[in-house]
Amino acid sequence: MNPKDYVYFILTKKPEHPQHIKLGSICYIRGHTYNTHDVPLSGGSTKLPVTFVKSLNSLTYNIDVNCIEKLSLEEAELLLACEPEDERLNWFRDKDAVQTALGLTVETNVMVKEEDEKLIGVIRYIGPVVEQGYLDPIKGTFFGIELQKPDKGKGKTDGTFGYKTFFLCEKNCGVFAPFSRVKPLAPTPLSPSMAMLHGQQQTQNIFPGDNVYFFIDGKYRFGIVLHIQEDGGQPIVQISTDKDENGKRGGEIKLPLYMVSKGECPSGSEGMDIDIPPVEAPTDLSISLNSVVEVTLGKGNSYGIIRWIGRLPGREDVMVGLELEEPCGVSDGTIHGKRYFDCPPKRALFVKLTSCRPDSRFQNISAQNNMMPELDKNEEDGNHDTGKLETVPPISTEQVEKLLIGRMKGIQGHCNSCYMDSALFGLFSCSSVLDSMLFKATNPQDAPIQRILLHNIVNPLRICSKGFVHGRHIMRFREQLQKHGYCQSFTTDEKDPEEFLIIVMHHILALEPLLKLSAAGKVQESYCYQIFLDQNHSLVLPTVQQLLEHSFYSEGLKLAEVPSCLILQMPRFGKKFKMFNKIIPSLELDITDLLSEGPQQCIMCGHMAVEECADCFKEPVFSQTGFKVFCKTCSSQVHSHPQRLSHRPAALEVPKGYIDRGIPHSLTRDRLELFAVLCIETSHYVSFVKHGPNTRDWIFFDSMADREGERDGFNIPEVQACPEVGMYLEMSPAELANQVPRDMKGVAKRLFCDAYMYLYRSTSMCLYR
Repeated sequence: MNPKDYVYFILTKKPEHPQHIKLGSICYIRGHTYNTHDVPLSGGSTKLPVTFVKSLNSLTYNIDVNCIEKLSLEEAELLLACEPEDERLNWFRDKDAVQTALGLTVETNVMVKEEDEKLIGVIRYIGPVVEQGYLDPIKGTFFGIELQKPDKGKGKTDGTFGYKTFFLCEKNCGVFAPFSRVKPLAPTPLSPSMAMLHGQQQTQNIFPGDNVYFFIDGKYRFGIVLHIQEDGGQPIVQISTDKDENGKRGGEIKLPLYMVSKGECPSGSEGMDIDIPPVEAPTDLSISLNSVVEVTLGKGNSYGIIRWIGRLPGREDVMVGLELEEPCGVSDGTIHGKRYFDCPPKRALFVKLTSCRPDSRFQNISAQNNMMPELDKNEEDGNHDTGKLETVPPISTEQVEKLLIGRMKGIQGHCNSCYMDSALFGLFSCSSVLDSMLFKATNPQDAPIQRILLHNIVNPLRICSKGFVHGRHIMRFREQLQKHGYCQSFTTDEKDPEEFLIIVMHHILALEPLLKLSAAGKVQESYCYQIFLDQNHSLVLPTVQQLLEHSFYSEGLKLAEVPSCLILQMPRFGKKFKMFNKIIPSLELDITDLLSEGPQQCIMCGHMAVEECADCFKEPVFSQTGFKVFCKTCSSQVHSHPQRLSHRPAALEVPKGYIDRGIPHSLTRDRLELFAVLCIETSHYVSFVKHGPNTRDWIFFDSMADREGERDGFNIPEVQACPEVGMYLEMSPAELANQVPRDMKGVAKRLFCDAYMYLYRSTSMCLYR
């Protein structure tokens, strides 16, 4: 059902029939049917056979055209989100408000009304959030807004509505609202106030990220728009400049919008570009996608990685999109409403390519890459003092194919190192969840180990050596571990990944334990969690979600807090015996009910849960996953059944001050996302990495996929795309159970049948740890 095939109307006058339809209701008619009717221009009477949106019976009514007014598709979708109908009609008559809403785009700074409070935020999503009726061609358009300081934490969501994620933000920092509750802080391109500002026609559209110039103190000056907000009813532009209003170098200035012009400085002006000084011609040829560069902004040098190169509309210069290290940018990778790459909010900045120069903190890296074999023979691999440790950001989804896919990619295996190779690749190639361990303060004797890990393994894997780490770096890393007495066989014997990770995280870097478990009122800490199951479990083809829940149930455990990184070891005995023939990866782990504290929903009605029943955990009547928690009413009803009279529900710790409003599905769920899986087969470890949001964004890494030569030869590592994994994940459990492992396509069999360790991360908590 294509919405563009219909013509839409709003009921503005009561028709003779039917009388029960409310004013403000929206109706529609097929376009070709509408075109066959002679609709009078004025006066006269013609009836159109229309169907009302959200009608329970989907009947067609003949409505006089004098009782309805025509809407565009966009207007109909905006208005449909406004309820009830009488308020919708009032908003329809406010033509200025509708026009302003039509001009709202993603990244627009807005004020949203939420329970009689006006909050400041940024639009992150525009579109429907609920399914339309089966026969309705349109949905209501809502605005997903991420609240900003000082209003962070006053929202109701993390970008999820009805268990579907529309955008990402911190917990309770998101709001979904119709346009009737949203107002831009500065006029939008379609706002009536944009048509006339201070008595003159305003023809330009200025947005955050635009280059602008202004005339002050008798000189033209130049800058980049950081923010636009309303002050005293007048739009004010905040600009990062070369000089502030007092002439001091490096600063910001706020000016009324009418004083600001979009574009470069006029010819002959004395203004300065925000991103000067430019690199002197010819431009450094080493600068390309994923290059680490620095630019000079108003407040000094900023550092970032190039995520996009191209030409922007209206600009002749070759531009680059930078993902900055600090949140001093203007967007999350969008400019003028169009997305060019993805990064966290306020980390994206678009500047001229000629204004970028290689990051001075890595000024010798490019030369080292071109002469790597020669330099590697003489380098000290972290024994030298390199000053401040700096990490290169992980490889983005867009760059995986260019930097990682192929032979001699990833980490080269060397002498039983596959356990270490697969663990390091899974942790660091496409994720930054544990980057803090790379620059954490450590003992002087362990500093060389940390420097090798950062400068010779993680950074080269991500960018410096085009996605490749030489095997001798791994061996020297192992030599350092052995030299410092952590294990006398690190250079010769194969280890378990968890043994290696615990030594590095705990003994060397003294990293805070990743996992805090609550058991019988006491908190236990660890870095990995081994899944154990009691003998009475009924699982045959389990998901990771089910395994974790059953293990917590049998061990009497809960999570004391949301972990930034969760490392799960699968239930198996040694490297050969597996408890299950197949395990289904859970792309998301819902840990809401595994937390010892926090609000939870009743599994029956969705309201606030106040009791938990451990005896109901394995009840076949309930869902196959999750601890069984109930509100008081449902718990009483459930446990009045003769088979459950002996159950002993326990009271939950409901957060103080939390008010149950009785709205189902109103609580934000805490979820972890899967980013890597380590697998083992015949004592050989490999890893799978999920590098993007799509189900089929998977790569497979084997540090010893092939070998050149015999005893004096070398291993050939390989990284390959494996979208077939997503194909199997899209199957039903029954279909997956019927798959014969040896007949499964590509390398998918190894993920489903040989999983050893699952790595999960929290997209919110990893920002703070």
